[in-house]
Amino acid sequence: MALHVGIDVGGTFTDAVAIIDGRMIRGKAFSTKDVTTGILGALDVLRERVGMAEEEFFAAVDRFVLGNTIVTNAVDEQKYAAVGLLTTQGFRDTLRIARSARTDERDPHRMSAPPDIVERRRIVEVAERVDAHGTVLVPLTEDAIATAVDAVLAAGAEAIAVCLLWSFRNAAHEQAIGDYLDTHHPDIPYTLSSRLTPVYREYERMVTTALDAAVKPIVAKHFEHLAEDLRSRGLRARVQIMQVHGGFLSVEETGKAPISMFNSGPVGGVTGARLLGKRLGRRRVLTADMGGTSLDAAAILDEEFRLLPRAEIGGLPTSLTAVDIETIGAGGGSLAWVDGRNLLRVGPQSAGSTPGPACYGKGGTRPAVTDAALVLGLINPDYYLGGTVPLYEEKARAALRKHVAEPLGISEDAAAEGVYRLATSQMSNALRKITVNRGHDPREFTLVGFGGACGLFAAAIAAEAGVREVVIPRNAAVFSAYGLMHADSVFSAVQTSPWTMDQPAAALEKEFAALEERARAWFETEGIPEDRRELQREADMKFVGQIFEVTTRLPVGTFGEADKEALRDRFVADYEEEFGTGTAWTEADILLVNTRVRAIGRSDVQAVKQVVGDDEERHELTRRAVLEPLTGEHAEIDVHRGFGALGRADGPCLLEEPDTTVYVPSGATVELTEGGDFLLSLADR
Repeated sequence: MALHVGIDVGGTFTDAVAIIDGRMIRGKAFSTKDVTTGILGALDVLRERVGMAEEEFFAAVDRFVLGNTIVTNAVDEQKYAAVGLLTTQGFRDTLRIARSARTDERDPHRMSAPPDIVERRRIVEVAERVDAHGTVLVPLTEDAIATAVDAVLAAGAEAIAVCLLWSFRNAAHEQAIGDYLDTHHPDIPYTLSSRLTPVYREYERMVTTALDAAVKPIVAKHFEHLAEDLRSRGLRARVQIMQVHGGFLSVEETGKAPISMFNSGPVGGVTGARLLGKRLGRRRVLTADMGGTSLDAAAILDEEFRLLPRAEIGGLPTSLTAVDIETIGAGGGSLAWVDGRNLLRVGPQSAGSTPGPACYGKGGTRPAVTDAALVLGLINPDYYLGGTVPLYEEKARAALRKHVAEPLGISEDAAAEGVYRLATSQMSNALRKITVNRGHDPREFTLVGFGGACGLFAAAIAAEAGVREVVIPRNAAVFSAYGLMHADSVFSAVQTSPWTMDQPAAALEKEFAALEERARAWFETEGIPEDRRELQREADMKFVGQIFEVTTRLPVGTFGEADKEALRDRFVADYEEEFGTGTAWTEADILLVNTRVRAIGRSDVQAVKQVVGDDEERHELTRRAVLEPLTGEHAEIDVHRGFGALGRADGPCLLEEPDTTVYVPSGATVELTEGGDFLLSLADR
């Protein structure tokens, strides 16, 4: 028996999916502040639906993949451990100087400083210096290390970040500090920039190193509890964690660089959408992952999602490579409110899972997007999560009346409609950013909408953004957890290695060979079979005189003199793909800045042959009075339950699933694909 489990921890719900001998089973539970309790709750729901005793279930699991919000929440809420920073003498204020202009605001008096990761009193300078070629100018002594470490610990540091100037050219001094900490302070977690991200741009490197050190104690605490609980229940499989770059690593590897877990849940959804698009024959796909607290959007072109070589995390530029995901604070739990100008606003504050939207009846008194959908009639209060969670329309109406309708002098229905349409507009803007703003025509894309709340909004979001086709996966409510199981193991090794075309090809080949040696060692450590191993070579390149780079993929194999012209042509093509035809500075020299090797362990994923419960479906048709948010009209519309037994319908109608509801607006049609997913075709606007 093969049993694979995927878990995605969201802001409101923790989603779980099991694939057991080709049968897919799904479950949900409310997320909890300690994360572990919510995960165990979702696993209990899953286990009960599988029909196995606890000890039998956990012993049978042979693959366990987790996407979580531990790091994302810590960064978003700026709730870090007390981190200390050791840096080269004279560079104490690098984090505060940052990149000068910090926002789009042109008035320097109104520019905001970047968020603080490290308090200035915990930044300590170390007497050392290495030059740009890696030559030691000022040697680092053990006395200097001891003095600096004692000072930062005396300031209350719970973790230490070490980021010395030019350490990516010569890591000896950072390594000496690491050896000292291992010997004299083995209980203090620390991060060395030369291990985490050995690349140039000291500000981004310092931000990344400080963030990693700041979340290490938090992650260690959570995973210690989780691992202990899972082991006590009989889990023997390794826990694998989704990473920001689109692959997963073992818990042991993740613990070395926990900042890489940022956005790990949404990345699982993008992975699943890529596979779904490939199965449907759609080469251009947009994703909209709408949960309780946010909407995450991404673009997939020619079956590949975009990777950013310098991802922004928590409003700060880093040197991490990450899947390009546009996130806005608009989800089912996003709160509606009226600002000081008497204008309606939605988000970014969220009701979360506790107390949740007012309609949950758990103490929430402020209206959320879910409350608006309930008042509009789009949600059945007696069938939320298959009827396991009752909703209270009167509480939703009371919250909307007090906080929106009365301040604006409108009816409760009008308030609900306004909240729905404003949330839709904000979410469609996220799609425009990753299409129109980058030179893509949204009419050429198919939108894959998932997350528990997206079925109610996907058609409206697509219509406003200009997308004509929408796919709602049958397992939309747990789609990110499903996608996690289809990700590959990925290890990325990068090094700043300046190189130009007039230098010997052998010098560049030497850099790639060294990175590939690290990648092969990782393959062995992870026990990845030879037939599932893949290496990819990448280079961050730019025209001389430019500031930022474009990433170009190189063929694997020895790089020789004869390959230089092909590399140049490939870079020019990638550059013009990013910035437009004719924008390349073809007369300028090219500088290769960073070499990167991605090691990929291809996953052996079970094919889903049956979704438990689907084969027992009976079509049930009822009618319900709703206020259609796209037309503003009251109407009685069809409500289909067990749509798989019907297969096609015209809008306006609702499709009620146990864990999600799909709204099909007037003029649209919906049909079931061969894979059992909902395909919506929208009317031209």
